[in-house]
Amino acid sequence: MRAADGPVRPRLAPDEAPAGGEPGEDQATTVFSSVLAAFQAGLAGQGALRAEFAFDEIPAPKKLAPFAAATSASVERDGAEIAWGRLVLLYDPVPHEGWPGCYRLISYLRAEVDEEIAADPMLCQVGWDWLIEALEARTPGYGTPSGTVTRVTTEGFGGKESEPPVYGFEQRASWSPTSERADDPAALDIAAHVTAWCDSLAAAAGLPPLAPGTHTLPPARTVEPRPRRRR
Repeated sequence: MRAADGPVRPRLAPDEAPAGGEPGEDQATTVFSSVLAAFQAGLAGQGALRAEFAFDEIPAPKKLAPFAAATSASVERDGAEIAWGRLVLLYDPVPHEGWPGCYRLISYLRAEVDEEIAADPMLCQVGWDWLIEALEARTPGYGTPSGTVTRVTTEGFGGKESEPPVYGFEQRASWSPTSERADDPAALDIAAHVTAWCDSLAAAAGLPPLAPGTHTLPPARTVEPRPRRRR
């Protein structure tokens, strides 16, 4: 999902010295380093609290913003992976049109659900509400949320015809962290946004929330354990 259209400059890694000597580039690198530290701290905190979660650093998109970081997440229960996610953090010192500020988070998650839940006409709305309720409960502020929720049915054919259908849904979303002190990156509390994202992924997987305020569906159907896959 592309967060917004607009001019894109080359992406710099957090520890890469800016080229060109433009005023403010050194400061932008320093700012992103601090925001990235908060992003990573949020992931570490969630990993310590949620035994079912596993996180992996993955390559970030190179064309959406000059600075970016990304992680993947998988959720395992009873030896089987039941949900997956990806979260991307973008920072552009010159905000894109449509961003309320210099930051954007892009999320993807997918989870398996029972057939009757997949048929529920409210599934997509509930799936979107997981994220919005978590952002409301966890973060100091967020702006211009946008996204889609899709029902997914996977059926086997040919050599896989005997395999039962798998039902699930996918949520794609983006939003901007905001606060009353927009000039203070720490006030955005990026770690809280990571927590909110993990809340929505936990809800999608049918896991109980760490705190009240997020609706969950019944657990996904039981499946045979399979090897962990990178997502």
